[in-house]
Amino acid sequence: MSLANEVTAPLRHPDRFFIGGEWVEPSSTSSIDVIDSDSEELFFRVAEAQAPDMDRAIGAAKQAFDRGPWPRLSHEERAGYLRAMADALERRGEEYNNIWPRESGVVQSTARFMSQDNPKAFRFYADLATTYPFEQVVTPSPSPVPGGEYGLLVREPVGVVGAIIPWNGPLMLIVGKIAPALLAGCTVIVKVSPEAPAAGYLIAEIAEEVGLPPGVVNVVTADREVSELLVRDPRVDKISFTGSTAAGRKIGAICGERIARCTLELGGKSAAVILDDADFAAAAAALAGAECMLSGQVCASLTRIVVPRNRHDEFADALASAFSSVRVGDPFDASTQMGPLAMERQRDRVEGYIAKGIEEGARLITGGGRPAHLDRGYYIEPTVFAGVDNNHTIAREEIFGPVLSVIPADDEEHAIDIANDTIYGLNASVFTTDSARARQVGGRLRSGTVGHNNMRIDFGIAFGGYKQSGIGREGGREGLLPYLETKTMLLDQAPSA
Repeated sequence: MSLANEVTAPLRHPDRFFIGGEWVEPSSTSSIDVIDSDSEELFFRVAEAQAPDMDRAIGAAKQAFDRGPWPRLSHEERAGYLRAMADALERRGEEYNNIWPRESGVVQSTARFMSQDNPKAFRFYADLATTYPFEQVVTPSPSPVPGGEYGLLVREPVGVVGAIIPWNGPLMLIVGKIAPALLAGCTVIVKVSPEAPAAGYLIAEIAEEVGLPPGVVNVVTADREVSELLVRDPRVDKISFTGSTAAGRKIGAICGERIARCTLELGGKSAAVILDDADFAAAAAALAGAECMLSGQVCASLTRIVVPRNRHDEFADALASAFSSVRVGDPFDASTQMGPLAMERQRDRVEGYIAKGIEEGARLITGGGRPAHLDRGYYIEPTVFAGVDNNHTIAREEIFGPVLSVIPADDEEHAIDIANDTIYGLNASVFTTDSARARQVGGRLRSGTVGHNNMRIDFGIAFGGYKQSGIGREGGREGLLPYLETKTMLLDQAPSA
């Protein structure tokens, strides 16, 4: 029997929405089934928001920003709430570590490791309350108009924020958006994914527990049509979206129509550039291990492996050997290294790309099907293609599954050209024994993050992409900026308080 069927989702009010500080009844009987990715059975069911529910959530956030106490609290007072949320999340972390594998397929040991960062993110932004320059005295430029000799540069909350969350790493992404937004003084509508809504409910329960003022955080689950209402509503000052580039293009266009602020963290087709002095065995092991994370359902995955042509076959074989030995199975089994994909349509999508790779002439050297020992669950074998041309579909489009493409390059210059020949620019890595060479080559890669000798990303510094991988950054001090507006104030003299 699958270990994943031993518990159910510990949500208190899955049949309601958290709006205005209360658990409110939905406007309709519409609901969404959340399916266990390992058993393919019903895990739990949540209410599905309709237009009136979204309108109510936006109204609550708008009221809380315009009339509530939240934006008028000091940053230190808001930081107190963030620290309380961190403590509550720490206490309830294991509950979520029993849910996330079922919703998205992440191995539980990985969930436990990654979830440690969520309380830390709340505390990081809480600490900025006393160190970030929200208000600075500046010297105004000379003016023929008398007065205005005392200048202030003030950074204020952007307003009402719509945070749209994907299904692969929902809790981490919710925290990464609401922690800086709340410190800034914004109010938030969290729109969670129909496939993985539990993280939003957990955050709502924590918001209620710590006594956040009504309307500061609101949580609804909705599909695309109702989600678009959030993006279009003029009461929403900013959209923070993580998801596909296709959806990001539409959201960006809508925000552009009404000059709404937006942060878009989108897709990737990231390159690992293997230089001729790299440790090939170590590089193959590192890439195979990294692709196990969330079964390759990671926007920053290094899925294009660019290698010297004269060592292509050697590296492809090493990568295939490392990746094919990965243990695939129940995400709650301690020996499992890679779990299932999140849902049936995602498995179908990955299988479609594998078929396309074969059709276009790439050489399938391992994987490509469903594991023979697993007769249920949305599983796919770790898959490696060799001899891939950078113009092949599997090298151009984001697959979002454990499929790696090995691409030969004539020399270092050609490798850099291949790495940059993409509409994306989210992540990259350079494999070499020479740090100076890694810095030089990495500096030429058009990517928001560049790692050395492994897949590396750091939300504690900044995360985001070049080109069609997005707009703006999340995490670290940089992640606070999108939730602030800058105001110049020119006063006749210093204010008394």
